[in-house]
Amino acid sequence: VMNRTLSRKLLGSMCGISSRRLSFAQSAVNTLIKSRELEKDELRPLYMDFQATTPMDPRVLDAMLPYQVNYYGNPHSRTHAYGWESETAMEKARKQVADLIGADPREIVFTSGGVARFYKAKKNHIITTQTEHKCVLDSCRILEAEGFEVTYLPVKNNGLIDLKQLQETIRPDTSLVSIMTINNEIGVKQPIKEIGHLCRSKNVFFHTDAAQAVGKIPINVNDCKVDLMSISGHKIYGPKGVGALYVRRRPRVRIEPLQNGGGQERGLRSGTVPTPLVVGLGAACEIAQQELEYDHKCVTVLANRLVQKIVSEIPDVVMNGDPDQRYPGCVNLSFAYVEGESLLMALKDVALSSGRSVKDYNYTTGDLMHMTFFFVRFGIGRFTTDEEVDYTVEKRIQQVKRLREMSPLWEMVQEGIDLKSIKWTQH
Repeated sequence: VMNRTLSRKLLGSMCGISSRRLSFAQSAVNTLIKSRELEKDELRPLYMDFQATTPMDPRVLDAMLPYQVNYYGNPHSRTHAYGWESETAMEKARKQVADLIGADPREIVFTSGGVARFYKAKKNHIITTQTEHKCVLDSCRILEAEGFEVTYLPVKNNGLIDLKQLQETIRPDTSLVSIMTINNEIGVKQPIKEIGHLCRSKNVFFHTDAAQAVGKIPINVNDCKVDLMSISGHKIYGPKGVGALYVRRRPRVRIEPLQNGGGQERGLRSGTVPTPLVVGLGAACEIAQQELEYDHKCVTVLANRLVQKIVSEIPDVVMNGDPDQRYPGCVNLSFAYVEGESLLMALKDVALSSGRSVKDYNYTTGDLMHMTFFFVRFGIGRFTTDEEVDYTVEKRIQQVKRLREMSPLWEMVQEGIDLKSIKWTQH
């Protein structure tokens, strides 16, 4: 990096430069130097939040770049080569997405539509769970305002749906069941095959939000009797701002478009399809299909490494969610006697997420393993390394021990006081 003296000499030697321009140029150089010094002093944190979003795979970017610059035609222009090139790329991407989930390319829509409104006249009851992603829950609340009735089913303590309760909740006027494949917070994997067969037997459409599952676990929409499936590009190392909706053709699912206008995507989603983004989504799906087994093994090894190192050093740590029916890359832990938000604040050099625990503390039973109301979510992905896991674990252990030393509850436990004998007051 050039120092200030050298930079002034270089700028001063420029032919015909005025003092005003010299001052402006010097200011720009000073700003650049400060920026570089700041970058040197403040390193970016390690990334361990792969459930929030994933970094783009460089191979995806390579596939996208030609359609950002060279092949810029509108894919809906059918009268010249520019449009044909983009349309060919778009249809290739459609097939790449379809192949990953065992679907027909004609069943892939970029990107939306609404099944509930189409069948509202005959069926206006919808079933979902209380642990769905906010995008599904907010959509259900909007439908409730339009006159639909929505049942929000609870989940069991392990985060899984109760199939018997689901069966008992389905009514003759139920049009749709929407249950996510893998939960974005605790990583539990719902029994979507059993749910799909149950819905098919009851003549009810089954939608699953598979944003956290596609490209991470094997999925076949026909085996699971899925009628509609949501896919998000930025969750599978693809670009942000693009997704896909699987819509079954046989038996046919009819949906009402949420966006009208040009009639693109067979009238299900009007608007010019963003070719570069769609190409990126297709490339991400193809890479995921090729490396799914390898990625899953690597993520499993790293997740086990993280959990084993933590539980071997820290007592009273709970893994939230079912221990077996889960995606290993989403590790959700609660540390008794320590608040998750405090842990995040104490560990600034690792990017993690925290939130409200899926199982609150029961003041009646005094379940010590849930004294913590917040969880910490560790997201492990394709580009996570052993060193990153080890560093995160080491720092986490240090901070948990430090914060527990400051906790009055931890002090009481160390003194042998039975917390179950204490009458707790809620405010």
